[in-house]
Amino acid sequence: MNKSIFLGILLLMNSCISKKDISISYLNEYVIPDSLQFQHQTIGGLSGIDFANNEYFFVIDDAKNPRIVTAAINIKNDSIQSVDFTNTILLNDSNTAFYKENELDLESIFVDEKTNEIHLVSEGSIRKNKPPTIFKIDANGNFLAQFQLPNSLTKIDNFKHNGVFEASSKSVDNQGFWVGVELPISVDGDEPTFEKNSSPIRITYFDKKSKIATKQFAYPLEKIPKPYKGNQNINGVTAILEIAKNHFLVVERAYQNNYGSDGNTIRIFEAFIEKNTTDILSMTALKSTSFIPMKKRLLFDFDTVKQFLTDEIIDNIEGITLGPKSKNGNQTLLLVADDNFQTFGRQLNQLILLEMKTNK
Repeated sequence: MNKSIFLGILLLMNSCISKKDISISYLNEYVIPDSLQFQHQTIGGLSGIDFANNEYFFVIDDAKNPRIVTAAINIKNDSIQSVDFTNTILLNDSNTAFYKENELDLESIFVDEKTNEIHLVSEGSIRKNKPPTIFKIDANGNFLAQFQLPNSLTKIDNFKHNGVFEASSKSVDNQGFWVGVELPISVDGDEPTFEKNSSPIRITYFDKKSKIATKQFAYPLEKIPKPYKGNQNINGVTAILEIAKNHFLVVERAYQNNYGSDGNTIRIFEAFIEKNTTDILSMTALKSTSFIPMKKRLLFDFDTVKQFLTDEIIDNIEGITLGPKSKNGNQTLLLVADDNFQTFGRQLNQLILLEMKTNK
């Protein structure tokens, strides 16, 4: 399996890709109060974020009551001043067969600024034999359409429960979008361990007009970062963001139990598709196939800024979007953590503001 990883072409934001380095630095943290109530619903489980038409959209990972909340986020002097929730969108079209037939474990969101259509990514429930889905709704939560999955992503037995569709990003040209699987499917590779990482996940491009997948690429996961102390040791992709054509920021989240508040390792990688990167859309299994994956390099490790965070905790980061320009004129990034509704103990509804700089 060819997994060459090296420095490559970098970006000039919203323009052509050039050989200019980019770097990411920390600006600010904001923690939404635990179990905050808004419109008779609990704010928690924030698993995805998108900015569209001057509004922030969060998807809430609550399979019993899947929903979206919108917010105005006041960012001044490179600091998040306030988060004011403005609306709740329920998936309320109860007569639609799609809602009745599918398990909606929503993990990612993006909004078409021209049509206001909201696109959602669901992991389904592998244990219940409910497949993952990609679909869109209108601004009132009414189902509009479902996107057809490619053959490589249709066999439910190949997925690990809670390791399916986790990340999505609209394309920079708004003609389509990208969806990433969190963990390798069984026919592609093994999950990362502390010793090795023969672990490619699939990132798939969907065309909005035809509603089908038209290309797909392999992204190689990192190894587990720390020695094992417990029985939970995973690393996967939780968020992606296309920042220029075929050029991405990818969030990898590793979680290891028995490390207490240091259980999460969150890193942002730069990844890109080159001319020789293999389109694996027609490949149903990667374990026995030669291919060239996406190239990647580490841009930012949250361990380097833990001293600036609440109780030095970097929590369960699952969403990323573009923020406003910084006071230096650079692009900012806004990331959000999923607190799992405090199901597994104290966690934070954490927002992180970063700055991305192009080094000339």
